[in-house]
Amino acid sequence: MLGPGTRLQPRRIRRGAALTLVCTCALAAGAATGVWGEGARTDGQLAGTRSAAFSAERDAVEQAAAEALADGKSVKDAAEEVVSRSGDRWGTVYDQGEYAEFERALDGEYTGVGLWAERRRDGRIEVSRVQPGGPAELAGVRAGDRIRTIDGRRIAGRPVGAVVSLLRGDGESAVVGTSVTLRLERAGRTWTETLRRARLTTEAVTVRQLGTGVTLIKVASFTKGSGERVRDAVRAAPAGAGVLLDLRGNTGGLVSEAVTAASAFLDGGLVATYDVRGAQRALYAEPGGDTGRPLVALVDGGTMSAAEIVTGALKDRGRAVTVGSRTFGKGSVQMPTELPDGSVAELTVGHYRTPAGHSVDGRGITPDLAVSERAEEKARTVLSGLGTRS
Repeated sequence: MLGPGTRLQPRRIRRGAALTLVCTCALAAGAATGVWGEGARTDGQLAGTRSAAFSAERDAVEQAAAEALADGKSVKDAAEEVVSRSGDRWGTVYDQGEYAEFERALDGEYTGVGLWAERRRDGRIEVSRVQPGGPAELAGVRAGDRIRTIDGRRIAGRPVGAVVSLLRGDGESAVVGTSVTLRLERAGRTWTETLRRARLTTEAVTVRQLGTGVTLIKVASFTKGSGERVRDAVRAAPAGAGVLLDLRGNTGGLVSEAVTAASAFLDGGLVATYDVRGAQRALYAEPGGDTGRPLVALVDGGTMSAAEIVTGALKDRGRAVTVGSRTFGKGSVQMPTELPDGSVAELTVGHYRTPAGHSVDGRGITPDLAVSERAEEKARTVLSGLGTRS
């Protein structure tokens, strides 16, 4: 996934494996985390500044981890303290079990309570999304609710990764059936909910025929196989039918899957560029996509990271009309580093840009047609006006 940041494989993990980019913005309880950059600069400024900052932050994290190991203290706690002071808003530290759970999340499965959390600029932690049918939704938790405490621990100002670790639990508590107690706030009202963790699966891609010559493809996240499912859905759509690509609430995923999804509508060409410690790189679509079918992409403030890569590619290259509200604005790149006890620390190293060179981080993508209500209805109206392309 390439979101709240782009992730690269950590050193010494999967040695010799292919480079994997991970881009997610919010963290499902037991799933993935993202990265937030601090605004756009020119490529040269950004690359040089972030490369130097990353090196210093990594050295500080590794030194703290080594000292903690020598003193018999928690390596993860020591690393988290350094990351929390670094100014890297979405920097995260996983223990071995958490990182394994993260990898399982890429297959669309995780153990948790079914909510995604994000850290606001004032340090508050809010629910950004709840999974339909999950423990959080069944208890009445909603997007926008503020999480004040988890099992009695105050969480304001904590890194999102640490918050999600509390939601998921550690060791024996991170299993199905164990409970976690949240103190929540909504519109000035506070209350307590005790949720039981469950094994949850995410349906990354769903397809519906709207009965009006429109195929609706909803992509909730870019987990493994989702890009190919998007491509299959496009190929299976009735001849001449338009496609409504719904990316609302998509918190990101694997960059490779996002590129495959974009490739379903493009005949090769640039999808995005990104920098990693000063090295400029590019992502390209595969040739042979459907370039004639009318296409509208639905986006909102929950469209993040890898989903913004797809949005930016389709918009900049004139392939889709985008409808909805400004996207989240998550476009940073992370480099994971393995620590002496097997924990993994992730730090921001760079950012990505759309094909036209626009920075997404901190800005988001403004849709062609900005609407706040009845977005799907208006998107279908736009789609009907596009006609059939040849």
